[in-house]
Amino acid sequence: MKTNNAIIVVMLILAVGSGSYWLGTRSTHMPMAATFAKEDSANKILYYRNPMGLSDTSPVPKKDSMGMDYVPVYEKDQSEGGQLNISLAKVQKLGVKSETVAMRVLDRAVRATGRIEIDERRIFLIAPKFEGWLEKLYVNTTGEQVSKGQRLFNVYSPELISAQREYVLATKGEAALGNADQAARDSMKQLAEASRLRLKNWDIGDAQTVNSAGDASTQNITFRAPVSGIVLEKNAVQGMRFMPGEVLYRIADLSTVWVVAEVAEQDIAAISLGAMARVEVDAYPEKDFSGKILFIYPTLDTVTRTVKVRLEVNNPKGMLKPAMFANVKVLDDHMGKVLTVPASAVIDSGTRQVVLVQLAEGRFEPRSIRVGRRGDNYVELLDGIAEGEQVVTSANFLIDSESNLKAALGGMSGNKAEKVESKVRTVGHQVQGTLDEIYEDGSVSISHQPIKALGWPAMTMDFEVANSSLTGGIKPGSRIDFEIVEREPGEWVITSMKAHSAQYEGR
Repeated sequence: MKTNNAIIVVMLILAVGSGSYWLGTRSTHMPMAATFAKEDSANKILYYRNPMGLSDTSPVPKKDSMGMDYVPVYEKDQSEGGQLNISLAKVQKLGVKSETVAMRVLDRAVRATGRIEIDERRIFLIAPKFEGWLEKLYVNTTGEQVSKGQRLFNVYSPELISAQREYVLATKGEAALGNADQAARDSMKQLAEASRLRLKNWDIGDAQTVNSAGDASTQNITFRAPVSGIVLEKNAVQGMRFMPGEVLYRIADLSTVWVVAEVAEQDIAAISLGAMARVEVDAYPEKDFSGKILFIYPTLDTVTRTVKVRLEVNNPKGMLKPAMFANVKVLDDHMGKVLTVPASAVIDSGTRQVVLVQLAEGRFEPRSIRVGRRGDNYVELLDGIAEGEQVVTSANFLIDSESNLKAALGGMSGNKAEKVESKVRTVGHQVQGTLDEIYEDGSVSISHQPIKALGWPAMTMDFEVANSSLTGGIKPGSRIDFEIVEREPGEWVITSMKAHSAQYEGR
């Protein structure tokens, strides 16, 4: 009996061991896709796609003719509405930046070019209203700086002397007839007043006619500068005879100058009277001048399609010279806050404007927008995005995701007739290169040699890998032999890869 019992115990142990071995073997050889699906039960698998990018799919795990596993496509990884998925590693590597769509005062400025001109209201002519001779000149050169009240020249005029004496005699006669009858006094007063008005009309004041003692002035009159400025024109020559109304000097006050700028037709609505502007000239690149719009010309130049605008600019030190060229920046801040996006975020295709909206980390959606007025750094947003959304401002990653972007933008049109079915290309190209990096999503960065069949030079590119197992055992920095196949136009996939042991020529 003991022997039989021992045999039974041994048989039970063997049975348990065989069952455990069988279960372990079954567990070890369980299909990878099934195990992965169990671990990701919360993320539903929609279907399995061909690892080569071909059009056939499968509802269950399978292998292709080369023995590669079909790749599962998960529900949460399926792009919706033309969305783009980019791995976080690529986002960080490419330096993708985003900014919030918000209400801002649009930093818009109208830029124009112009010329410095003399303020016409500050030009003064020295033109005596009587005939005479120039006895002496005190200002002898054009361009000379003069101050208000400074002596310009002395004149001798018999006609002026006669009027002066007449005025002096009438004034003295009026004083001498203090005890005469009223009619005599009134007549003398009228004569004196007529003489005074005559001299006044000749711009000769009482102080120039009669000295403090009441005696007649000397044989000449001194003319003085009516304003501080520069002599723009000098026609006076010492000893010359001049006629009434002849211009002897032209003096301009340059403490304030005009800038006449030409504003483009499309910017007319952005300027208004009283608007402030900044003026820059090449002579002083480190300094700008403040100005204000005084006048907008009522006509448009049909050749240049511009409207002239006149600005007043203070010039206390005389730094701005007439005829200088100027760059004008008219500030347009009267429109208040508007919804804006950074100008660097807008991709203009020529027919429409698009921005990339960041929905989440690594998930982006191209969206058509309608823009309004443009500023230096921001663009007014009329339609397409809501306040608070994030838009991509550094779009250099579009070069790497060009094919994905084109597909996403094509899906936005909603017109199936516009979609062109791409021809599947299955021609493989054998290439040598260096494996630079393996990203988290399984894609790789490779520096490869020139590919003559495709006309590609040696360069560094990112590739999708048909199966993640292809990179197994190969470390970044290794030289490799690999094959690429064009899955879709512009989208190349690596179908085989192995470490390259032999030496080959560098790129």
